[in-house]
Amino acid sequence: MPSAAGSVTIPGSLFGPVADTLLFVGDLEDWLYVLDNLDYLFGGLVVTIGLTIASILLGFAVGFPAGAIEVYGGRYSRTFVETVGIVLRGTPIVVILIFMYFILRAPDLYFGFTTISGAVVAGILGLGLRSGAYQSQIFRASLQSVHSGQLEAARAIGMTKRNAVRHVVVPQALRRSVPGFQNEVTIVLKDTSIVFAIGLAELLTRSYQLFTTAEGNTAVLEIILFISAIYFVLTFSTNRALDYVSDYYAIPSGETT
Repeated sequence: MPSAAGSVTIPGSLFGPVADTLLFVGDLEDWLYVLDNLDYLFGGLVVTIGLTIASILLGFAVGFPAGAIEVYGGRYSRTFVETVGIVLRGTPIVVILIFMYFILRAPDLYFGFTTISGAVVAGILGLGLRSGAYQSQIFRASLQSVHSGQLEAARAIGMTKRNAVRHVVVPQALRRSVPGFQNEVTIVLKDTSIVFAIGLAELLTRSYQLFTTAEGNTAVLEIILFISAIYFVLTFSTNRALDYVSDYYAIPSGETT
């Protein structure tokens, strides 16, 4: 039964009330409130995962070419990409999201079987372009880390500069970019909580809505613990998956200088 301190005493426990508290943090009724609203939180989880995946893919599509232009581009294209990147990295993400939704007015997208709202489009654009600005620096550093002698060697056997970069430099740079990319995925996952500014109810926003109701105002601890566990599982599983990718595609020792 619930104790006065909010923990549950397990009859016949061999380890006393301290162990009981460790086994069951919070109040049983509040945990039941969390379980009753799992479907609502699951809807927020879907939004969080969807925004993260779409934003990372958009960021990769924008960030990799931008990083390549910063290394191999001409004077004007390099200046343009560097300037846009500085603006995006120096602007708070909430300002970018508000600009995309309220000023640029991102439209609804119709795909026949479903519709993506303008708020979701603005969220993906804001998070994706911001991620692209950071990913461009990850890929720029990775491209520059490949020894220039490899490019010269490729040119010496008759390859054009474009083919030498494409077939010699880029494959190695992509392998070396995985650790930095891993951090960026985690950052974007956490940044999805900012989309509440444009009316999207992702996981953190839905949890806030739950414990600010009259019925759930005593369940703050339980709800925060629950969604923290979800975020931990998401980041841990993502990082372990990218660790596997990094190890699988690691450049064998002695292959490069």
